Amino acid sequence: MTKKERFAFVLKYFEEHAPNAETELIYDNPYQLLVAVILSAQCTDKRVNMTTPAIFEQYPDVYALSKATFDELFPLIKSISYPNNKTKHLIGMAQQVVEHFNGEIPATVPELITLPGVGRKTANVITSVVHHQPNMAVDTHVFRVSARIGLTTNAKTPLQTEQQLLQYIPRDKVHIAHHWIILHGRYICVARTPKCGECGLRPACKYYQTVIRKQQ
Repeated sequence: MTKKERFAFVLKYFEEHAPNAETELIYDNPYQLLVAVILSAQCTDKRVNMTTPAIFEQYPDVYALSKATFDELFPLIKSISYPNNKTKHLIGMAQQVVEHFNGEIPATVPELITLPGVGRKTANVITSVVHHQPNMAVDTHVFRVSARIGLTTNAKTPLQTEQQLLQYIPRDKVHIAHHWIILHGRYICVARTPKCGECGLRPACKYYQTVIRKQQ
């Protein structure tokens, strides 16, 4: 199977079986999504969703968050991984959005990555989820699953993974393909023991064809 054929199979499968895939983070607007994504680094979406309601109640918008102090915000996110850094990042992000973007969450990757706590992955998430821009966010799931299936070849970094995926995924499908791959990695193609018996991608999966079938 060629790389082009593999991508075609995978995309068709997801279109049929997960046509409405979306982020599992709970949010109502771009501000809330940005806060949630910053908190989600090295942390589960489930834990973030348990944490954000109290934050959004006390800080309903970026203006309120920009006026928060470390000691006020920290107790609300202390159960999240790296709470010290994330507390500083959230306050700094809000202050810069107010100061440099008139309180509006930026809508482009170059603008977003100027904010504290916002790297390329986070910026890609925001622009793809909110604006359906053809930006592929690569987290650990996307990095692992893409390599395992054979969508990427010898990609050593998230950026290389992103670039290879964008070569074959149609622009209008990039925003949802991000969720397809993440959710597949979260529930089926898990890190230690992938659930190949439940996976509909077996005919196109390089790992299944070259490793699992030989073991059988």
